[in-house]
Amino acid sequence: MNSQQAKQRFGIIGNCPKLARAIDVALQVAPTDISILVVGESGTGKENIPKIIHQNSKRKHNPYIAVNCGAIPEGTIDSELFGHEKGSFTGAYDSRKGYFEAVDGGTIFLDEVGELPIASQARLLRVLENGEFIKVGSSKAQQTDVRIIAATNVNILEAVKNGTFREDLYYRLNTISITLPPLRKRGDDIYLLFRKFAADFAEQYSTPPIRLTDDAVEVLKNYNWPGNIRQLRNFVAQLTVIEQERMITANKLQEQLPIRLNNTPMLFEDKNKADLSEREILYKVLFDMKRDLTELKKITFDLIQKEGNTEIMQRVNPIIFNDTTDRSIFVNQNTETQPIAAEESLSLFEQEKRLIEKSLLKHKGKRKDAAAELGISERTLYRKLKEFGL
Repeated sequence: MNSQQAKQRFGIIGNCPKLARAIDVALQVAPTDISILVVGESGTGKENIPKIIHQNSKRKHNPYIAVNCGAIPEGTIDSELFGHEKGSFTGAYDSRKGYFEAVDGGTIFLDEVGELPIASQARLLRVLENGEFIKVGSSKAQQTDVRIIAATNVNILEAVKNGTFREDLYYRLNTISITLPPLRKRGDDIYLLFRKFAADFAEQYSTPPIRLTDDAVEVLKNYNWPGNIRQLRNFVAQLTVIEQERMITANKLQEQLPIRLNNTPMLFEDKNKADLSEREILYKVLFDMKRDLTELKKITFDLIQKEGNTEIMQRVNPIIFNDTTDRSIFVNQNTETQPIAAEESLSLFEQEKRLIEKSLLKHKGKRKDAAAELGISERTLYRKLKEFGL
């Protein structure tokens, strides 16, 4: 089977040289048992390559199964892949074969292999090395003879660097790498696929097929297609159902094409530490807010000092001038102003102590009422009083 025959058999449309090269490599490695890693963006048709390899291999009469690793919950993925014994966990009422045991002698396609948990990656590495696996809840190793073809739409090297993918597993899977080009780099193939999908949906919905003007064809080719072939197919289905006119102009096509926003805001970016915890991000936001508030106060005080009237500001917002605020205390406007720096205490200990003292004074020493106002129990208040020496 040559590449053209493979395209016809598996419904692959396109004349892109990179696509043809990927199919040629798949046909060359098919007779062997070498592990294959298929790389490409989501929606580029990575699932076709394992089918081509399996149908042209010596295993073509044995089972073939495709497994989406990203769609299986982390808690059950080992059971799905390797099987489990009866009673090995809650709900395991009977023993069950995993995919590797069920496909013995055939080919297994692990899609989105980059989503596998680290523990499952170690089990997969053992299968690749010597064909052994152990069921969940079992202590007996079993043998299996499967060919593993993996695919991913993430940068595996980046995942290795970040510690989310095992380096040894990457090199074991990446014996042969087949890369599929994204749709935006396939040129004239975009219009060929459009016509194919338009004919398919016209037959399905019993309507005339959608056609494009020459200008509209150029607009179609120049669009980025972040969702690749999957997005193009859904877009053609949308046009077939919604549009009354069967001839689509460039303006009409641009109106229907989704706008891709590239200015999505990012919460925080740190080149030295890529994955900050949520707590660290919150701390940074809070400290930034405090710094901004301090700068705002400073500007306000400068304006008041320049005007020479502090009484107005005191009436508008007396909180700014209370005892707990960063401030420069101004003397009477009839005398020369002398700023006196007063540092705000950032100690949570002092702030908590001060709140408790104020609450006790307000309620004349009644601990029950003070605790209710502070939102704590009397026992907690008693412990705090001992802690603060009150």
